[in-house]
Amino acid sequence: LLDLGLDINHREEFYEIGNFSDSLFSKLDELRIQVAVLSPDIIAIKETWLSQNISDCEVALSGYQLFRRDRTQRQGGGVAMYVKSNFTVCEMTEKISNGIEAIWLKIKTRGSSTIIGESVSRLLAFLGHDILKLNHLGDWGTQFGMLIAHLHDTFKDLGDQPLPVSDLQTFYKASKKRFDEDEEFKKRAYEAVVKLQAHDPLYIRDWNKICDISKREFNEIYRRMDIKDLVPRGESFYQSRMESLVAALQSKNLLENDDGRQILRTDNSQVPLIIVKSDGGFTYDTSDLTAIRQRIQEEGADRIIYVVDSGQSMHFNILFAAAEKCGFLEPHRVTAEHIGFGLVLGEDKKKFKTRSGKTVKLIDLLNEGIERSLNKLKEKGRDKELTPEEQQTAAEAVAYGCIKYADLSHNRNNDYIFSFDKVRHRVLASLPTLPVIRMLDDRGNTAAYLLYAYTRIRSIVRKTGWSPEKLEAVRKSAHVVLNHPSELKLAKTLCRLPEVLYRLQTELLFHKLCDYLYEVSCVFTEFYDSCYCIEQDRKTGKCLPSFSSSSSPSPCFCSFLFPRFLLSYTFILAHGEGRVDEGANFAGLAVPKCRAVWSDIVKIDESRIILCEATATIMKCCFDILGIRTVEKM
Repeated sequence: LLDLGLDINHREEFYEIGNFSDSLFSKLDELRIQVAVLSPDIIAIKETWLSQNISDCEVALSGYQLFRRDRTQRQGGGVAMYVKSNFTVCEMTEKISNGIEAIWLKIKTRGSSTIIGESVSRLLAFLGHDILKLNHLGDWGTQFGMLIAHLHDTFKDLGDQPLPVSDLQTFYKASKKRFDEDEEFKKRAYEAVVKLQAHDPLYIRDWNKICDISKREFNEIYRRMDIKDLVPRGESFYQSRMESLVAALQSKNLLENDDGRQILRTDNSQVPLIIVKSDGGFTYDTSDLTAIRQRIQEEGADRIIYVVDSGQSMHFNILFAAAEKCGFLEPHRVTAEHIGFGLVLGEDKKKFKTRSGKTVKLIDLLNEGIERSLNKLKEKGRDKELTPEEQQTAAEAVAYGCIKYADLSHNRNNDYIFSFDKVRHRVLASLPTLPVIRMLDDRGNTAAYLLYAYTRIRSIVRKTGWSPEKLEAVRKSAHVVLNHPSELKLAKTLCRLPEVLYRLQTELLFHKLCDYLYEVSCVFTEFYDSCYCIEQDRKTGKCLPSFSSSSSPSPCFCSFLFPRFLLSYTFILAHGEGRVDEGANFAGLAVPKCRAVWSDIVKIDESRIILCEATATIMKCCFDILGIRTVEKM
């Protein structure tokens, strides 16, 4: 059973590479040749004819994890699966009754959980909810036993010195290779797990060193992606609580003995949750059920949202049903939701990789995005208009923005093809490909275009030369006139934000907010093309600025054009040469005071300038919910 969340109509993903039945061991060389040619991610083989006398090392493939289930009663039979080492695999075979020759794997692919989850939290925080953001980490189990055993072999006893490892992924791959090929090392890795779970001080110390390296790498990514207040909480956090859970379930007679295992059955699935293994150990099911119990009973959650790839949907259906059966998830009081998302694919419609076939690191993706954005700015001649600092700020906003927008601007339930040059959205393989969207193009529904449109609107207001005090006075005194059809259309579009957000908080489909943001930009362009905001001297057409500024922020507040229920939220209108203040809320910017003198301006339409400022405020609000930085110049 492969729990991949793949579209099974995508037939080009699957190959029959040969007949390796009737003794895998004797045909291993032939299999290795086929693997070298095709480099499949997953290989499934039946009729392996393997037995306990043949070790994993004897049938190992370099760069692959091996999972097997041999026939024990007589010769023949057996199944095996090879999965590339860069996949995270959870084996669920224990859930299949003994005697059935089958393997069940859950394979985690690269996804968008952090980007989508951050937008979910930003939206709900903006709407006034108290949010706890958790990063559920797999920091307990066989993988850490492998790492600790490899650490002890490589560095001996480091004492309290930090682990001299800069690339934990490479270190992990080395330990996994030994685990797959060396039976003695595998035994010591399992022993390390036992000592870790028994809280042996030496093993806990080395475990903390490994976790610290991961946290440093995570935090650098989060810093660059503007992700704050994300609490890392590993499975180790729930270890003692798992013991308490088992005792509680036993007292309620909810556990059933199944060949030495303690399982929990639900009414909605034939697949049970394995709470205690036959050797007395806990499973992912145990930690997941314990986690949802802790979040309800200790954190007091009213709504629990799991942002995990769609391949885990069946697991969460069973988990939620089990939590209800145990009595701590009461649907009338607490809701639990699985927010799934599809796969991120490369342009070849396969798993997103580098040209050399390696898994793409997010940090490398961010760096490539900045480099491409800087080159794009130079192509447009902006390096002559902007300072080096302004260029870097703009490049980061565009690069990080386009990566986030790629995840958020399509229906999260579907797969999509990632490329800096283009993104093709796909609903089903049987349906035609939708139009190409160039991510770094400043045209169309892209982050680059929308950020450019936002800076353009801000520049219009700056051209008035108004001081912050003047802008505030106009906001309070000006009578907004909506005589022109384009003015009325823009005002109506802006007033739809509350409706969009109201639906979004239930559906959590952020492509609809992206569509609204793009619509606002298009309607504003139509308005600006039809209606003069600043009338210049027809003879000279000049607007020559002269700025002076102070460092003290002077925001003005606006409740213009919004229905009554949204007036409780503060919208700060930015003006002048702005900067983002860490204390500013979602709707705006804290900016320094500016004074400007513009020549050759004949007339300023105050009503339309207020419309421009309202448009920029709405766009800024949407950008902030999507987690995309804005800039004043680009």
